[in-house]
Amino acid sequence: MAQAKKTMTLNLTDAEMTALEELSIKKDLSKTQVVRQALKLYQLIELRIDKGEKLYFEDDKKSKAEVMML
Repeated sequence: MAQAKKTMTLNLTDAEMTALEELSIKKDLSKTQVVRQALKLYQLIELRIDKGEKLYFEDDKKSKAEVMML
C-alpha cells in the first residue's frame, strides 16, 4: 500500500540548488529522489552512530579520516 505523502517547501542557496541539480543529473534521479536518498542515508548514519559505531573515509593508501556528524 502506498504511503501518504506530504509536501514541503525547501529553501536552498544557489550553491545548494546547483549541488542538488548536479547530483540529480549525475544519478539520473529527480531532485525529490535525491533528497529522499540523502535523508535515508542520514538516518542510517545517525542510527549506527547512536549504537556507538564510527564512520570513516579511507583512501587508496588506507589513510582513514573519521566523519564527524552534527
